Amino acid sequence: MSEQALPMRPDAVETMAQSAVDHGVRRRRRREFVFMLCGLAAITFALLMLSLLLLDLAWHGLPRLSWDFFWNFPSRRASQAGILSAWVGSLLVILVTAFFAVILGVSSGLYLEEYAPKNWLTNLIEINVNNLAGVPSIVYGLLALGLFVYGLGTGRSILTAGLTLALLILPIIIVATREAVRAVPQTLREAAFGIGATRWQVTRDHVLPAALPGVLTGVIIGISRALGETAPLITIGALTFIAFLPAPPITSQFPFISFEWLFDGFTVLPIQAFNWISRPGSDFHANAAAAGLVLLAITLLMNGVAIWLRYRLRKKLQW
Repeated sequence: MSEQALPMRPDAVETMAQSAVDHGVRRRRRREFVFMLCGLAAITFALLMLSLLLLDLAWHGLPRLSWDFFWNFPSRRASQAGILSAWVGSLLVILVTAFFAVILGVSSGLYLEEYAPKNWLTNLIEINVNNLAGVPSIVYGLLALGLFVYGLGTGRSILTAGLTLALLILPIIIVATREAVRAVPQTLREAAFGIGATRWQVTRDHVLPAALPGVLTGVIIGISRALGETAPLITIGALTFIAFLPAPPITSQFPFISFEWLFDGFTVLPIQAFNWISRPGSDFHANAAAAGLVLLAITLLMNGVAIWLRYRLRKKLQW
């Protein structure tokens, strides 16, 4: 007869199970530690490269920053060249972009999240909006060239540039608006409906104010991206060298507002920097670095404003 195995004591079984659990926990902790080190190394490397690029940009560009650089037109002489037409053009283009993108983007996001029925058509729209957020910007430039320049006859103007960039950032604003609206607690809507408010009143007076910090963040991120775009503007025919300003939006004659500037030629800071960096000369390269610093400062300022507004609005909502 074969000898039967003696049964293990309960305390021995518990000890073996606890040892196996401890071994598994230590293994997972080692993996977590290795993953944390890899993430920290990746972030450190990225920040180091970014710091080196910024230092190089500042080293070459800071000596060129002066009032004359901001208030002079581009010139064939690097020492006399400035960015007046570029920063004015960027400002006007971004005004048109923000006007159309914010109105259409926020309205579309609110409709899709609060009003649109949940069916196959809505799902198709959602898929297309999410896909459009990843389309290369040059595709929007080609679309604008055929639709606005040749189709609607707006020409190679500030209006065309603003509409092109508005289409570019529209998916970003729609997605950000939907996420911000979706984060509003459902109890807030139910409470407003419970006191007799209509859907529009609930959306206007309760949902939108609660979602405004997230909406503003998406708007600023989208506008910051539009500010640095170059490919779609070159596609629609933005000028690389311009020594004049568009017509002023405000005039001294009634009705004191002019829209002639919408159809004027333009250039923007990224295109002006591209023009300078493509020239064989260290002086022009220094001008391009200075223009890059100005563009970077404007972008950081806009993001800082977005963070400040989000903080103030969230603090106000907590009250």
